[in-house]
Amino acid sequence: MSKRHVLWIVAGILVVGAAGFGGWLFTRPPAVAVAAAPAIAPDEVAATLAALQPPKRQRPLIAVIGINDATETNDYVMPTGILRRADVADVMLVATGPGPVALYPALKVEPDTTVAEFDASHPDGADYVIVPAMSRDDDPTALQFIRNQSGKGALIISVCAGAKVLAATGLLDHKRGTTHWFYRKELLEKHPTVQYVPNRRFVVDQNVATTTGITAAWPMSLTLIEAIAGRDKAESVARDLGLDHWDARHASDAFKFTRPFAMTVMGNKLAFWNHDELGVELSPGLDEVSLAIVADAWSRTYRSRAVTFANSPGAITTRSGIRIVPDVSARPKQDVVNAFTDRAPAEALDETLASIESRYGARTRYVVAMQLEYPQQAQ
Repeated sequence: MSKRHVLWIVAGILVVGAAGFGGWLFTRPPAVAVAAAPAIAPDEVAATLAALQPPKRQRPLIAVIGINDATETNDYVMPTGILRRADVADVMLVATGPGPVALYPALKVEPDTTVAEFDASHPDGADYVIVPAMSRDDDPTALQFIRNQSGKGALIISVCAGAKVLAATGLLDHKRGTTHWFYRKELLEKHPTVQYVPNRRFVVDQNVATTTGITAAWPMSLTLIEAIAGRDKAESVARDLGLDHWDARHASDAFKFTRPFAMTVMGNKLAFWNHDELGVELSPGLDEVSLAIVADAWSRTYRSRAVTFANSPGAITTRSGIRIVPDVSARPKQDVVNAFTDRAPAEALDETLASIESRYGARTRYVVAMQLEYPQQAQ
């Protein structure tokens, strides 16, 4: 069979698939304007801070758990970078096994320790365990680690779709919680006793906390810093991140599977001949929170993915001591995008979304902001 015939067959399959998808697509709601979320009552704020008080140590020990084959980029890197720059706790990147952690959709990092090593070094357990989204919700090593740490008195905090992993441990049963908008239905179908709470960036119930969306790691981390070290410290870190305010308010109805979202994703995926690999340069001391959000954003366009490179061999150590393993050892031939790693992370994200819009259009910027569940630009 000739190459031309193969291309015609592939094109026919795509057309038929697109036609079927198109019929379903027009049952999706259009994007609509949503009113701003109401302020959080002072008593709820106080109760949240009280629930997040360090359970064991004056200077807490925090374990951020990931599986080696695919853990969400920002969920793993962002809380680690934010909490380390606050310097109010000892924060360790933990992996289920030896070797680097391949993050999704971008970056690869060297963890500080494995589950087995952490347990041997800290038999009394951590104060907090942060659970990112993972490629699978049923990794037995990760689930057992989370259950064991909870049994030793740790507070368990999931980020974004990490709520699915937390729910798989059984620790979220009969508790209030939230998760990324895209996985909400799946979470509630698999775990019907979970009591979904709308219009909150994060929800704390007894010894577990959940967040909605990838960028919820910002306010959640700042709230945890406030619970550990006070409001002044949290405000100082927030200024460093480029955030002038944060709290648990959230307009949940602004985030749903809309027709513009679906049409843009389909169109970008079908344009497979015009996809880009974009270089992101790593340099010692760079801001890992800015790097993570920029690489993640460029890898969520359905038109591009970020590929890291460095001018020196081996892992590159970031501002907060995270070791990033370059994807390639030399500057790639493809375009190199600005990682804005000299900017505050919130500014870096805004600049990156503007660059995405300039390159691929406003609809693609919208798709990326929706995936990140970023209220400032998901419109």
